[in-house]
Amino acid sequence: MYQFFVEPNQININDKSVIIVGGDVNHIKNVLRMKVGEELNVSNGQDGREYRCGIAALEENRIVCELRFVKEDNVELPAKVYLFQGLPKADKMEWIIQKAVELGAYEIIPVATRRCVVKLDDKKASSKIARWQGIAEAAAKQSKRAIVPKVSGVMTFSQAVEMAADMDVRIIPYELAEGMERTREIIDKMESGQDIAVFIGPEGGFEESEIQLAMGNGIEPVTLGKRILRTETAGMTILSWIMYRLEQM
Repeated sequence: MYQFFVEPNQININDKSVIIVGGDVNHIKNVLRMKVGEELNVSNGQDGREYRCGIAALEENRIVCELRFVKEDNVELPAKVYLFQGLPKADKMEWIIQKAVELGAYEIIPVATRRCVVKLDDKKASSKIARWQGIAEAAAKQSKRAIVPKVSGVMTFSQAVEMAADMDVRIIPYELAEGMERTREIIDKMESGQDIAVFIGPEGGFEESEIQLAMGNGIEPVTLGKRILRTETAGMTILSWIMYRLEQM
């Protein structure tokens, strides 16, 4: 069943109506070719609920839906996972965002580290963030997330460390970290309601000074195994482990 996101004020519980506007109108009418009576899911991206609707009218600039029932089960992870991703080359960031959303990340923060090849000025960064946010929304629809994870503005590594300062769990994969037992211990202690920060370096990894800055601010180095993983693989590996842990709660 197709999933769409609307603003909270577009859902009227009392009138049992939902109004869909914007680009989704054309998509529903002309791409999906949905008809009156067909069902779809709607989320407001905030309360974690799934609103099951039936199309009541296909108007020129909006879709009027009848609210049939509200599903309370929350598909979101019970903790908020923040992915601090070092800017990779080419279009890898798009793939990383898509998969991170599918795996339950709450927010993706692009980080300009010292070994990043990609350099974004303000104009390019603004355009990139808009595109990346669109990819996050599409991935949220596909995976039937209850929220659209935010893709924040690009920040420096020191700014990222500062942003994560008050989070409950903060980890950074590092090839010289202790063995897998320590990594497993950290993940096994993750709990519902926590804010979890995951730092992933770009191609070439973090500079030693960045690792020292992270460790000096309480961010714990972990290992992802005996092999060196690509930047796009490293994040998905640890997000998968975290999802497995949290989904058991």
